Amino acid sequence: MTDRAWFDAAKGDIPQWAASMPKDADGTTIDWDWVRSLDLAHGVGTIPESTPQSIHDALKADYATREHLESIIAQCNSTFMTDYDRFIGSYRLPRALAYANRRLNDNINTLLHLGEQQHLWVVSREQRGRTTVAVLRPYSGSRPSNDDQGMLNLSGETGDASAGNTAAENSDVKFPTTVALDDIQDRTAAILDARAERRKAQRFQKRAGDAAMARANLSGATSPGGAALPGGAAASGNATGHHPKPDWRDAYLPGRDVDAVMGIDIETTGIDPARDYIIDVGFEFMNMASPRPAGEPETYAYEQGYYAAGDAYGQSRLAFGVPPENAALGNALIAKLTGIDVRGRSSEAGYRLFDEWPQAQAGLLARLTQQPYVAHNATFEHSWFMLNVAGYAESYRAGRITIIDTLPMSRQWDPGAVPTNEHPYGDNTLDAYAKRQGALDSAHNERHLGLEDSHIMLVAMKHHLAALKAQGKGPWGSTGRAGVGGKSCGRKR
Repeated sequence: MTDRAWFDAAKGDIPQWAASMPKDADGTTIDWDWVRSLDLAHGVGTIPESTPQSIHDALKADYATREHLESIIAQCNSTFMTDYDRFIGSYRLPRALAYANRRLNDNINTLLHLGEQQHLWVVSREQRGRTTVAVLRPYSGSRPSNDDQGMLNLSGETGDASAGNTAAENSDVKFPTTVALDDIQDRTAAILDARAERRKAQRFQKRAGDAAMARANLSGATSPGGAALPGGAAASGNATGHHPKPDWRDAYLPGRDVDAVMGIDIETTGIDPARDYIIDVGFEFMNMASPRPAGEPETYAYEQGYYAAGDAYGQSRLAFGVPPENAALGNALIAKLTGIDVRGRSSEAGYRLFDEWPQAQAGLLARLTQQPYVAHNATFEHSWFMLNVAGYAESYRAGRITIIDTLPMSRQWDPGAVPTNEHPYGDNTLDAYAKRQGALDSAHNERHLGLEDSHIMLVAMKHHLAALKAQGKGPWGSTGRAGVGGKSCGRKR
């Protein structure tokens, strides 16, 4: 179990956050007294009696709590990173809220499963916009009394000898006549879509304002030769003549002096760091320019026997667990993707949870700050570390962490990453990038385990940088950067 004292310390930060963040990501005024009242350490979910209406009411309450928590968590990053006066000293409150929200999400999934067991509904997981949501539909063995209202008849009085009615009639539990489904649907997709539309409108307003200011200042004028005045650099392009447009990911590109780096990859139970768990971390070190350090073991046995350690050193893989409630539900998708079956990763089976293991977090943070770390689609790892690793957010804000991403390397500098109908921005998956750079045999696929994926990523990066240097492209091109490069953050005034 984790040391619960940090939850009290996190709540002690509420005055700082309340002064700097009066509203959540949806523009709603935050009730900080409500946040203060939550038992973050022991759970914020509702445990109902095993009756249909109680299950319904508990699910409704938990959905409402999750929406409130996640809208607060979603606003914390921008508030913390733009707190230039450092009024907020710690990021532990968002981490504590995310800790509680993960357990709440487990409770929601348990309630969904319990409702299926009692034939209250059927759950399907469906992609809706930016996320996957749980969609509840009436149990097929019963007839909904009102399809438009999403009501499920459990009284067994339709005269239809369906399996659902038989189960209701033979049960020892006295069911109410109906359970509403319309007010317990997952609203995550609608919330995220509305949030994205607000951000889009804000960006439009900012661009319009910037354009008006540029016209007023004549900054959109051209030089005497007719060329546009400096204001932005184009991407360097690649050998195919394809010239990707610069985007925000380019900040994560390496510089021409990059050398010692740590590659890292994590495997998780889902894609949301405020709902899911880190279950596998793999990292290793590699020098992009200088020789491999003397004295390091020259061989390492990866799970994939055809992987050769080569220039890599300091390899490590870490396995973590999930709470019993999460393990009990299983996770077929993750088991198929990674081979990790969370049913055997319960904390009751002896596995430590990463978000309850301060020593593991401290050890990882020490490595992340020693040199730049590299990840493929690094914003994924970054978002998880923000809400799981004590001290990471503070270290990043202070400029002690530098992040390099091989995804924009593939997108901007790899001739093979050309747009197609299937991949409008080019195929920039780690699997495709590693194969194009000779780090992965075409007969094999990305393993989806932390250490193995870190290895092929670093090998691909080293091959790629060597080729770019020989061609005078990438970091050595006209738009390349001196120094290590990558994304880091420092104090601004």
